[in-house]
Amino acid sequence: MKTIAQKVAQSLLQIKAIKLSPANLFTWASGWHSPIYCDNRKILSYPEVRRQVYEGFAEMIAAKYPDADVIAGVATGAIAHGVLVAEKMGKPFIYVRSAPKGHGLGNQIEGYLPEGAKVVVVEDLVSTGVSSLSAVEALRAAGADVMGMVAIFTYGFPIAAEAFEKAGVTLDTLSNYETMIPLAAAEGYVSDSDMAFLQEWRKAPDKF
Repeated sequence: MKTIAQKVAQSLLQIKAIKLSPANLFTWASGWHSPIYCDNRKILSYPEVRRQVYEGFAEMIAAKYPDADVIAGVATGAIAHGVLVAEKMGKPFIYVRSAPKGHGLGNQIEGYLPEGAKVVVVEDLVSTGVSSLSAVEALRAAGADVMGMVAIFTYGFPIAAEAFEKAGVTLDTLSNYETMIPLAAAEGYVSDSDMAFLQEWRKAPDKF
């Protein structure tokens, strides 16, 4: 029987939210060259996968953070997923912009955040962790007690693990690169000969 991490990875591969191309690398906005591109916005177009994700999040949050007061989504990719989780759990929802709004009230956090509220942050994808932890910083600055973060998928980069540890933030994910790669090989998305390269890339993605 597949684990939840394997089931979610399989879903992401099937709907092409995850694309693998070891022979022709993708170029990320950071300038890194990568054999994988993950676009979790595609999940929203597939009701069964969408439900798999928000129900998985709801179960995870209920088990790990039963005292959570508020669900916070990281803009923009995790807003919809966060709303679905909050609705499923019957909890308030807010979202965090990457920077304060340039007009109007200048908000970085949208929605009502009570002082001292216990918050769980929902993210769609964690790569280096910089943008995810920026949202945590904004919430803490606004007086929130950030209990932890949940994400759909992480590449599992060492640099991200170090950043989360330094920030004192626990990250739990529905699936991850380490689980996805052998599954992708077993189901024919990549060849067995690609496995070594895919594993080496994850250890030092900035070197390729």
